[in-house]
Amino acid sequence: MRDFENYKDLLLVLTQKEMKVRYKSNFLGYIWSIGHPLAFAFVFFIAFKVVMKIQIEGYVLFLIAGLFPWQWFSNSVNASPMVFLGNASIIKKVNFPRNIIPLATILNDLIHFVLSIPVIVLFMLIYHKSPSFSWLYGLPLLLGIQFLMTYGISLMISSINLFFRDLERLTGIFTTLLFYFTPVIYPETMIPEKYKHLINLNPLALLMMSWRNLFLKGVLEPAFLIIAFAYSLAALLLGYQVYRKLSWKFAEVL
Repeated sequence: MRDFENYKDLLLVLTQKEMKVRYKSNFLGYIWSIGHPLAFAFVFFIAFKVVMKIQIEGYVLFLIAGLFPWQWFSNSVNASPMVFLGNASIIKKVNFPRNIIPLATILNDLIHFVLSIPVIVLFMLIYHKSPSFSWLYGLPLLLGIQFLMTYGISLMISSINLFFRDLERLTGIFTTLLFYFTPVIYPETMIPEKYKHLINLNPLALLMMSWRNLFLKGVLEPAFLIIAFAYSLAALLLGYQVYRKLSWKFAEVL
């Protein structure tokens, strides 16, 4: 119990440190957290709605409902290669579970995502929609699933990157490709019928679709949740196994 309390306190300190680093010397603070997905929403709105004239009602709200949860995943995974490298001094001097470090980064991004939900609600009100009762159970479910998936992937990448530094660049390419293969800026109905079965192979697709369905329709598809949860557990187990096999060498390579 004493170790648990110590680790909990350490996780809190590391999360607070991540928050301070993010907002240090940033006057606008919270605005920057929501400005990035809003800027992308504006670009995609011009490209797809104005130029290509895609036929989606309330396309701005459609974009925001997908871009905000995607930003959480993208920010955490793209930051993961440098998580252990950026905390080399702590890892060398203090004996503690190293997997707490990427956990703090993901919690930081989770907090920012939760704080961005009022912005989604604001746009819903603009489009004459309102939050549903299903948010009471839907939000915790999807937050938990995405947290497990993001943590597993980030833990694996941060561990491997200590031994294979090119992974940092590959991670950026991976998240960019995954973004366009995931129905975030377009609905799954636009995918040709002969390729729709492939959507289940994308671990992020059903999760992002579930977020959008919850925000816009107030519904959750049980099959989507089950598959997304299975992917999240697989990512967590794989990430933890990779971390366990490599963590004993961390101090040597840092």
